[in-house]
Amino acid sequence: MRYVVLGGGQQGSACAFDLLRHTDAPVLLVDRPGAPLAAFLAGAAPDRLRLVAADARDPGSIGAHLAPGDVVLNALPYYFNEPMTRLALEVGCHYADLGGHTETVLRQKSWHEEARVRGVSVVPDCGLAPGLVNILAAYGIAQLDRARRVRIYVGGLPQRPEPPLQYQIVYSLEGVLDYYTTPSWVLRDGRPVQVEALSEVESVHFEALGELEAFHTAGGLSTMAQRYAGVVDSMEYKTLRYPGHAAIMRAIRDLGLLDLEPVAVDGHPVVPRRVFVAVVEPRLRKDPRQSPDLVALRVEVEGEQAAEPVRLEWEGIDRYDPTTGITAMMRTTGFSLAITGQMQAEGRLPPGVWTPDEVVPAPEFLAALAARGIRIAGRRVPLAARTGAQA
Repeated sequence: MRYVVLGGGQQGSACAFDLLRHTDAPVLLVDRPGAPLAAFLAGAAPDRLRLVAADARDPGSIGAHLAPGDVVLNALPYYFNEPMTRLALEVGCHYADLGGHTETVLRQKSWHEEARVRGVSVVPDCGLAPGLVNILAAYGIAQLDRARRVRIYVGGLPQRPEPPLQYQIVYSLEGVLDYYTTPSWVLRDGRPVQVEALSEVESVHFEALGELEAFHTAGGLSTMAQRYAGVVDSMEYKTLRYPGHAAIMRAIRDLGLLDLEPVAVDGHPVVPRRVFVAVVEPRLRKDPRQSPDLVALRVEVEGEQAAEPVRLEWEGIDRYDPTTGITAMMRTTGFSLAITGQMQAEGRLPPGVWTPDEVVPAPEFLAALAARGIRIAGRRVPLAARTGAQA
């Protein structure tokens, strides 16, 4: 059995690093021809790490390197998820990816019976958000007799923010802009509805960080709004940023600078978003050694437990690791993908197509994260007692 990691970018490299550190299995890292190897992988178990050049636009070139029983961990952009899932099913490999595009996940789930018959597990959405926080939310819902309200907050942030956006790129700027321009699924009165990205800004306080702002972005709930329709009254996912970020990005979006339809400039068709990315990305792409990042998350699940109104909370802050040079976003996302793949390899996840909130056991997942230095604290807050104390 081998682990096959598709994509040697930030998340794929972090995933491969984790597999080399926490398993004894060989790891095949597949990336585009000429792609550089991450520095932290250079000396990591060279006897077990093998590099292969292949083009994801040609699934056959990747399929030639797969064998039945492999575990395929896909860290490519989301638009490769469907063809890579099909490839893994045809070969007979377990498969997981980082997801983030709800419509794609719904199509992947239509292959549940095929995966079950083939005896393989397929788990999209295995990163941080969607992924880790969805596992926590489902865990909280399962512990309550009646879950009424779920709130998920996640942000990848610079430890030393700089104006004007107080933000630096911690994965893909293209991906961030997709989330800022695509409607977000939420639950309102038990019904799945969509709300505008960058809307309903609220203040969220973290003891270690101070005041942050939170607003709707797409993808974070994945299919949970559909799964818990009629079961949970209210559910939403919001992105965390330093205060003022949403207002600036909303103005940029509303001015058309993130549009994908070409406009004529001096007689030439120009896509506004491509220009925006070309101009802005070099200014927001920082060396993590000089500008380290952090990831902040909070999951709140409110409802009744043994006839008592309670809120179950999980909160964590992870930071750039200067020892390895691996960012907080890579640790919480790439390591999460690797942990899921290890559960698949060990036969701990059933055959079929599942999102992590449906099938990944939260206690074991949290323990695996803690073993990697990613600690998420949970607590139970009796709401009636809290209200009485305030009174």
